[in-house]
Amino acid sequence: MTTSTPRRRDAEETRRRLLEAARRRFSEDGYAATTVRDIADDAGVNVALINRYFASKEGLFEACLRHAGEELRRSAGDVPLAGIAGRIAEQMTGAAEVPAQLSLLLRTSGDERADEIRRAVLLSSAEKIAAAAGRPDSDRTLLRAELLLATTIGLALLRWTTPIEPLASAGADDLAEPLGDVVEALLGAR
Repeated sequence: MTTSTPRRRDAEETRRRLLEAARRRFSEDGYAATTVRDIADDAGVNVALINRYFASKEGLFEACLRHAGEELRRSAGDVPLAGIAGRIAEQMTGAAEVPAQLSLLLRTSGDERADEIRRAVLLSSAEKIAAAAGRPDSDRTLLRAELLLATTIGLALLRWTTPIEPLASAGADDLAEPLGDVVEALLGAR
């Protein structure tokens, strides 16, 4: 007679797999077209676990947006103004996950609460840039930081969706100098 050992459940691993599958589905298919069954199937888990760990599809989407925002903020770190161009160049040339995160942050969901979180994440990133410029409370500086964020997003989209040369194959060193010019033009001391 054999005794079977109960299957050990790893909640953190299950949660991680659900988030990974959801980020991929939401960024590729959008919020409305993605079903919780699709996500559970992709993660290889029972669909009921989505409700257990995230309460709902919206809760899972919010967790994905928060993760993307945390990654964006973490990658920006506490970089001084002089280091922002170099950090952007590193992100553009090194991170394979950035396109999916950007897609998730840019694609509207059709859900007002999720879109509100998405906007807050993008605003928080711009505020961090404004703070690096030393003028976090200035609307003018925030606008300029948002312009830098939009420029960075445009750069990422051109590199990953419609690669044109020499931009598509430019390395971090190639990008740092012209990005430095953009940062200086938008946020330099005036």
